[in-house]
Amino acid sequence: MAAFARAGFADASLVLRWSEIVGPEVARLAQPLRFGTGPLGGTLTLRAAPGAALFLAHEKRSLAERINAYLGRQAVAQIRYVQGAIAARPVQKSVEKKRGPLPANDPARALRGPDGLKQALEALARRRNSPS
Repeated sequence: MAAFARAGFADASLVLRWSEIVGPEVARLAQPLRFGTGPLGGTLTLRAAPGAALFLAHEKRSLAERINAYLGRQAVAQIRYVQGAIAARPVQKSVEKKRGPLPANDPARALRGPDGLKQALEALARRRNSPS
């Protein structure tokens, strides 16, 4: 926690839950590096993959809004990008729930359409009917 504080992150969850806050696409391209406060508000410095900073520059406003919504206050006023290598994050696999059987009278069975769509609807119905 001291390392987060030295980098200016009073709330470590911003770094730890980065992918959830900004989405996996942005998290793949940029990671929080520092957070500083000044007279015009907070400045979040992100390490961006080479070439990604130009793409992400167009997303500054929406990124700041998502981060501020997560924090519950207007903490980020500016976002800066520094190019550098991004550490690969391990991909979290979702835990597969045990699927229940599809009841004979389920509406998903009545679909007459493409097989892929029918299979997707049946899988959704199984998840809906499975115990939590």
